[in-house]
Amino acid sequence: MTAHPVAQASPATDACNGSERIAPDCRGLNIYAIDAALQGLLGLYLAGPLREHLEPHLQRMGELAGGRLDELAEQADKHPPELRPRDRFGRDEAYIDYHPAYREMERIAFGEFGLHAMTHRGGVLGWPEPLPPMAKYAFQYLFTQAEFGLMCPISVTDTSAHLVERFGDAALRERLLPRMLAQDMEDLWKGAQFMTEKTGGSDVGGIETTARRESDHWRVTGDKWFCSHADGDVALLLARPEGAPDGTRGLALFAMPWRLEDGRRNAYRIVRLKDKLGTRSMASGEIVLEGAVAYQVGELNRGLKQMLEQVNLSRLSHGVRAAGMMRRCLNESLQVARYRTAFGRRLIELPLLRRQLLKLLVPTEQVLSLALFTAHTMGAANDGDSAAHAALRILTPLLKFRACRDNIQVATGAMEVRGGNGYIEDWVNARLVRDAHLGVLWEGTSNINALDVITRAVRKEGAHEPLAEGLYERLSAADGVPVAFRARVKAAAGRAVAFAAEVASKPDAEPLARQAASGLYHAASAALLTWEGARLGGAGGDARRLLLARMVLAHRLEPHDPLAADGGTDWDGRAGALLLEDAPVPLEQAARLVAEE
Repeated sequence: MTAHPVAQASPATDACNGSERIAPDCRGLNIYAIDAALQGLLGLYLAGPLREHLEPHLQRMGELAGGRLDELAEQADKHPPELRPRDRFGRDEAYIDYHPAYREMERIAFGEFGLHAMTHRGGVLGWPEPLPPMAKYAFQYLFTQAEFGLMCPISVTDTSAHLVERFGDAALRERLLPRMLAQDMEDLWKGAQFMTEKTGGSDVGGIETTARRESDHWRVTGDKWFCSHADGDVALLLARPEGAPDGTRGLALFAMPWRLEDGRRNAYRIVRLKDKLGTRSMASGEIVLEGAVAYQVGELNRGLKQMLEQVNLSRLSHGVRAAGMMRRCLNESLQVARYRTAFGRRLIELPLLRRQLLKLLVPTEQVLSLALFTAHTMGAANDGDSAAHAALRILTPLLKFRACRDNIQVATGAMEVRGGNGYIEDWVNARLVRDAHLGVLWEGTSNINALDVITRAVRKEGAHEPLAEGLYERLSAADGVPVAFRARVKAAAGRAVAFAAEVASKPDAEPLARQAASGLYHAASAALLTWEGARLGGAGGDARRLLLARMVLAHRLEPHDPLAADGGTDWDGRAGALLLEDAPVPLEQAARLVAEE
């Protein structure tokens, strides 16, 4: 959580014009080194030898995210990609021009760190085996604190490789995977996903793109309306084979290369790039498919189900990205609050500003807990744990639903803390606000994800039950935490789970789906924060997450009168004073505080 001013004494000329009074940002900080929360939680989730091996790489990523990557991201945002419909000879060889800053970020992400390949094969970052999901998402969390837009190509390359690996036949795997998992930038084929059409993004059954079999491949024809990473080397897309039924049952999954094996361009055109609110560094466009060569991925009648595996992986990545962006927002706010003075005091000493900082801090810590727990659950599911597999089904849309919504509020609040400068593009806050809004659109809106949680994961699959059992197990293992407080958290979690089940049982669950999903999210985070605080504090570390658990209970899960001055703010003030300082909170002190009436 810690962030410290980095501004050094200004030259005399700066001192004369007051420039030294402008609060610094996080540029120049090691984003990993100042993140005590991430370091502590990785200690709980990553085994010793792997953690030791990854430590210098995490430090390196943290240094880049606070330094060179941050500079490159700013440049790429100010110089977005440009579409060149023809080459200099007048040939229809459409290509996209990227700023050198974007290309350098690609080299760091794909070439140096292998973020797209690290969970698929050994050798990335010198580790002989594929890395667990926890490691990948820790690096994504750090990377996103500098650059959000490039995370789309990184993630979609990773998730596309997963689908090809899982559903593609031997010939397709041999054709694509060595290229998609390469780290040499000359050999690498980056991925893309082309699904949305003019009929809409969420109503997938309305897709109009068609596919016609031709020898050992297919020809796809249609119009894709929103294609992020528009010039990806290989795009996964849904299309309807000739003669297939209407609706989602008739959709098949295909892999479509940008260039054919003889080097010729495939038969599709980028007709326009989108002029977007955010993620300006990354090219999103409209693409017309004109009988492009594509290869079948998996069974023709299971295209949507196969594609949904990619969607779910992307949803988890979006939750992690939101966690990283919220951390950057919080750290930016702490930089301002600890440095700037107003009315004769540092901002962080002002009671109302302290309260505002806590409103940024609590959701930032909630999402970190949920994101890492979900990554851990994915690792266990990959290892064959059936309960983890069932819990993952609900955790993924739950994380995507709430984290991306909270990210918008935290980004806006952080802009307000910086004040007028936060609205100016010289500072990172404006970009953080613009980029944050995309999270509630990609891979399903808030409504779509809430409905997935309640009407599918809960109603159809009963995934709330293994989730609840996992949370109760952690509460039982929260040694050192007062029994009464653990019971209080468990009771709140039980109510949230019961409410979700009740809503799911209604014929028309839609009006309450978001309320029920939010309740599950807050209950899960309260339970995890309790367990984390107990484990970290019990090992002689920082138990502050226990205080955060009580804040989530009081402000998100338990009834309160918004017009009552009942003394609750006094507890928040005393706990907040501990949370806004760097000193670790001993478990005994945290336990006493949460036990107070």
